[in-house]
Parts: sequence; C-alpha cells; structure tokens
Amino acid sequence: MDAAALERVYRQEATRIRAALAARLGDVGLAADAVQDAFVEAIERWRDGAMPPNPGGWLATTARRKAIDRLRRARAGQQKLALLAAAAASTDDGSDDGSDSADDELLGMIFACCHPALPRESQIALTLRAVCGLTTAEIAAAFLTSEPAMAQRLLRARKALRAARAAVRVPDPDELGDRLAEVLAVVYLVFNEGYLASAGRQPARRDLAAQAVSLTRLLHRLMPREPEVGGLLALLLLHESRAATRFDGWGRMVRLADQDRTRWDRALIAEATGLLDRALAMRRPGPYQVQAAIAALHADAPGYEQTDWAQIRLLYDGLQDMAPSPVVLLNRAVATRYVCGAEAALAEIEPLAAELDGYRLFHALRAGLLAGLGRDEEARAASGRALALAANPAERELLARRLSL
Repeated sequence: MDAAALERVYRQEATRIRAALAARLGDVGLAADAVQDAFVEAIERWRDGAMPPNPGGWLATTARRKAIDRLRRARAGQQKLALLAAAAASTDDGSDDGSDSADDELLGMIFACCHPALPRESQIALTLRAVCGLTTAEIAAAFLTSEPAMAQRLLRARKALRAARAAVRVPDPDELGDRLAEVLAVVYLVFNEGYLASAGRQPARRDLAAQAVSLTRLLHRLMPREPEVGGLLALLLLHESRAATRFDGWGRMVRLADQDRTRWDRALIAEATGLLDRALAMRRPGPYQVQAAIAALHADAPGYEQTDWAQIRLLYDGLQDMAPSPVVLLNRAVATRYVCGAEAALAEIEPLAAELDGYRLFHALRAGLLAGLGRDEEARAASGRALALAANPAERELLARRLSL
C-alpha cells in the first residue's frame, strides 16, 4: 500500500468517522484521538499489504475499539464504554452503518467545537483537532506554543465541554443563528491567521488558510440554505484568488494596488461571485455577504484606481449598520480617499484615534493621508508608530518600503 492511497482514505473518511464517534461519545476530543490511533494502526497493518475491501468501515470499527481502550485505561466513562462496546460488537465485520445521519453528526461536531463555553482560542484549537484532523503538534506550531502546552489546552477544552454538558448535535432552531455566527467567526479567524500570520517568521500560513476554506466548503455543503455560510465561502475564495500575487519572488508582500491582476485565479473568482449571487438572492443579508460584495468589486476592477470606490463606500456603510466597528469605519475611509480626497478621509479617521491607537493599519493609513497633504513631520511620526506595531515581518518590510523608513 502506498502513502498516497492512505492519504486519500484519510481525506475521504477521517472527518466522517470522527463526527460519528463524537456523536456516540459526546466527546469530540476523545473521538479525534481514537481516529488518530486507528490511522496509526492502519499504517502499521497496511504498510506491506493491501487495504481491506472497505477501508472506511475498518477504520470506523477500529476507532471505536481504540476509544474503548482509552476509556478503559482512564477507568472512566462506563456509560460510554457500554455504548461503544455494543456498537463495536454490531459491526465486527468491518462495515459501517453509512446512515443518513452522517451530515447531522458532522455539523454537531463542528458546533460542539465552537461551543460558547470555550474561549475563542480553544474553539479554534479544538476545531483544528477534531474537525480538520490536525495533530496536537501541528496545532501547537500554528499557535507558536509547545506540544505539551497545546495538549493541556485541548484537555481543558474537553473538560469545559463536559462541564457545560455540551451535546454533539445541531442546535435547536431558536439557538441556531447565534451559534452559527460563532462557528463562522472561528472559521474566519483560522483563515485570517493563515492569510497573514499574527506572529512568527512565516508571513502567511497557507495550510491554515486551506483548512478554513475546506471547512467552509463543508459547512456550505451541509447548510446550503444559510446565506451567511455562502457569503463567507465567497469571501474566502475571493481572497484566495489573489494568493499567487500577494508575495513577490523575494518573499516580499505586494499590496493590492500593485498586484498583477492578470495572475488572479479567475475560476475561483467566478465560483465566488456565483456563491455570492445565490446568497444575496435569499434576501437575508449579513456581514459576510457584504464583505464578499466588497471583495468582488475589487476582483472586478481592471485596476486599483478604477475600482468602484463609491459603491464600496456605500457597502461599508451597510456593514457598519450590521456590525459596528471602528475597523469598518477605517476601511470606509480608504474608499473616501478616492471618492472625496485625502482631507475628507483624514477627517473621518481622526475620531477613531483613541480606539485604534494599537492598530498598525490605522497609523499606516493616517501616515499616507498626512503625506498626501504635505504634513511630512506628522506623517513620519505616524509611520514610526505603524512600523512599531507590525508583528508580521513581511508586513513590517512592506510598511517600511511604503512609508520610506
């Protein structure tokens, strides 16, 4: 058996098996550990031989047995042990039930990982572990921490879910809106960390961005009538369409205005705009749909100067009504610069100074506006502040280049 064949089985089966096991156990962390144990055994057993006729069924049964072993070693979870023992006994032929509940089980696991009882970083870590299948070591690397520290964080998250009696299921309709918003926020944070790393030596984490896109595709497949899911997927794909042009051959960041638009992925842009059109047609607008509409206008423009800045400005007004934020107002001011001029844009952002003093892009925009107005000394001071706040090395180099420091 070659490694590529096992990798294909892992991609096709692992998430489904984790979800089914988590639904039986009510413990997403234990499910993830058991599935990993099953794949380790598969590597050992299949290394020098052929896969069984139904590798997914074999892995599902083995994962249940691995979960039983873990529970026995822990001398806990008698009720879970009984359920799993019965399930394993009924499927000893290596088949899996393949029931129609698989989608609900998968959704239930995603919602459990993003339960409001968990702090945001734990939601992200548990989602990467249980849903995306990253190892504890891989998640620790993403969080720039040690593997033992991440293992403890995941353990605390599992204990918090048990204490909150968090069920591995899709929330009731009266809870679904708020809970779905939490899930989408977690996925978007994973993507943003991949798109531009907040710390560390790597300017971007393509693996994390890809995990977020994959997870959003999964959510959209499972919840096609939720327009904000389609809106988020459209937004991520529009960002991804520019991935090949965000860094030059020396690894330096290239700002949107200077990117080679002929190299943007037009297939991804077409897919994203189709998703956005279908989401908007449901007539339940939300923040992700609006952000995707803004990104679509950038994708449609033949050049940065030719962007429909007036329409973007109006969309930011709508976004501010839906999800008020000083960052939204800051982004609106970028559009104002091209619609009304630098002086009007500066007047818009000055009231945001107290709230955004620790935000590097506030000072970067302010520096550019001040320089455009000939206020060079103030521009240099704002440039220095922006550079001091930038943690990402590629972004820091870009700011230094742009702001002539």
